Amino acid sequence: MQNQMILTPFFLDEPLSGLESLAASDWLINKPLLPDGEIQMRLSALHKPLADFTRQSILSGKRPISIAGDCCTTIGMLAGVQRAGIDPILIWFDAHGDLNTWQTTPSGFLGGMPLAMLIGRGEQTMIEALQLKPLPEDRVILTDARDLDPGEKQLIEAANIIHYPNVNRLLDATLPDGPLYVHMDMDIVNPAEASAMNYLAVGGPSAKELQRVMRRLGRTQKIAAVSVSTWNPEMDEDGQSREVCMGLLNALINDRVTR
Repeated sequence: MQNQMILTPFFLDEPLSGLESLAASDWLINKPLLPDGEIQMRLSALHKPLADFTRQSILSGKRPISIAGDCCTTIGMLAGVQRAGIDPILIWFDAHGDLNTWQTTPSGFLGGMPLAMLIGRGEQTMIEALQLKPLPEDRVILTDARDLDPGEKQLIEAANIIHYPNVNRLLDATLPDGPLYVHMDMDIVNPAEASAMNYLAVGGPSAKELQRVMRRLGRTQKIAAVSVSTWNPEMDEDGQSREVCMGLLNALINDRVTR
């Protein structure tokens, strides 16, 4: 399947210009002028064109690959996937849970909430703005999530989310039927190999382990969409984090996105 790369060079509602060097001439660039106002409104203005790009890509027979600086862009991505008539299983790779709500968050950081939003919990302003249908919890696979806040641990214990603390479990797990939407927050990689991350978490799988998992998922030929929350380019002085992370994306989508 031909991949359609979509670049959103933002971290939440702040421009992240260092990502723009990734883009080739055939990439779609999601860089709208954001309105003044509350962050949820600004982010919705960013997510709406991403949803449109995603839908258009799928309907034209291409697989959308979103690259952005944070995990909240999954809202736009999933909205576009749904608008194209696809009801996916979400596989979420992350060092963190991203399952906080306003009741559990220690910091009030929206970037720690998107997976909770996608399953209909907690903050729903941006979900409603895109008319996104929350995912059933049993259609979500969260893997790693080695750095969890207490409220996130309780949610995982009480919810029907499938949680694989060890990513290698995906090498032999029986996946639910249906198309896959794979999201990768690149802070999942052990920081000894990719350290240019805003929120480092000690330990974690090596790039080699993750490459095996990505290749296994790619071989299923069930991946309908992919999104990536990147490294911080301003912290990546030697380019190592970029190289490691783009290598993982290449392994997943069987392509050479090397820029």
